[in-house]
Amino acid sequence: MSKKPNIQIPLDLPDIDILETEQTPTGDYIITVQSTLNSAECYKCGQEIDQFHGYSRPITLRHLSILGRKVWIRIRPKRYQCSDCDNHPTTTQRLSWYEPNSPHTRAYNDYLMKCLINSTLSDVSRKEDIGYDAVTGALTRCLEREVNWEAFAALPIIGLDEIALRKGKRDFVLIVSAQQPEGVAILAVLPDRQKSTVRAFLETIPARLRATLDTVCTDMWEGYINATREFEAAHDDVTLEIVVDRFHVAQAYRRAVDKLRKQVQRRLKQELSAEAYAELKGVLTVFRKNHADLRDDQRQQLRLFLDYAPDLKQAYTLREELTALFEMKLSPEEALRRLDAWQAKVERSGLTCFNAFLTTLVNWREEIVNYFSKRLSSGFVEGLNNKIKTIKRRCYGITKVGHLFQRILLDLTGFVRFI
Repeated sequence: MSKKPNIQIPLDLPDIDILETEQTPTGDYIITVQSTLNSAECYKCGQEIDQFHGYSRPITLRHLSILGRKVWIRIRPKRYQCSDCDNHPTTTQRLSWYEPNSPHTRAYNDYLMKCLINSTLSDVSRKEDIGYDAVTGALTRCLEREVNWEAFAALPIIGLDEIALRKGKRDFVLIVSAQQPEGVAILAVLPDRQKSTVRAFLETIPARLRATLDTVCTDMWEGYINATREFEAAHDDVTLEIVVDRFHVAQAYRRAVDKLRKQVQRRLKQELSAEAYAELKGVLTVFRKNHADLRDDQRQQLRLFLDYAPDLKQAYTLREELTALFEMKLSPEEALRRLDAWQAKVERSGLTCFNAFLTTLVNWREEIVNYFSKRLSSGFVEGLNNKIKTIKRRCYGITKVGHLFQRILLDLTGFVRFI
């Protein structure tokens, strides 16, 4: 009869001796260990104590699987008595490889976090055959629910943008992020986008990081900008340049032209014959693209469409001119002159579709022009928002801001922290 081959696999658990290894009827392993350390730190006075007092009740902790078999570590923690404190209290020894009240070793908690990256609590619970609450507990132990400022050396660029927890419910939370050399970092998920909430968060930034702040990228929400201005005014060591995101600006003026396009198409559908209107099929996609990105056949169709509506043709031309302006490498002073010239051209045209946008342009002129200083935008913020939307869909919605912060943090930093 051939012997079963044996192999040795290190547990990678320091300060223990293995007393016994047993296999359960299902083939899993229970490994009984004992501590090799002969002291503890008194929970009252903090001194090291070495007067042995006995053992605590046994605890069993889930550890990393071995060859597809579950592994539990069983240990009876030692207790030591302090002779210096009143009533001579006892303290249970703590080892570095597990946390009090955790059903897992630290290594297994880290493994669960690795499994949870780009996954869900329910999926990990099923795959590892552990309770949902056990996975949630591991997440709580391994990841903070708010920013750890010690992880940052500087915060030159931060972004402010909201996202809805539930689509159509207008229950917005504010995502505060930072552009770092290694990529985008999450700073906070705030429960609302009120000015007072934003200001309160900004005040939590430590002084050493506050002095490194340079640029805030945001959309045209007064709460964000006013909170930032008040924060800057309250601190002599803070000088901030507020940049209204160019893509939000583009969204505003392009929406104005698109509104006129809808009116024209409704009119043409009534006025043109069915054959003539059929030639405009697909013009919506063509119209919304930048002119430089169109093929020759698309440009021909666009010309046909715009020939029916001179006002729309003029608005489209103005839209393209403003887009081209934002693509130019201009100084803020030159950009301001060109924006003023574009605004004057719109006013002379007699078009009314840009009226709302012109008000926006006047109200946020300085913040819009600041884009041309360093050509910064909220692109990194929008990229993070797309990731957050993916997280929400994957998890079938997340309603607690603390949990959302943890899931964002895990997907952003999990490969570095746990793998």
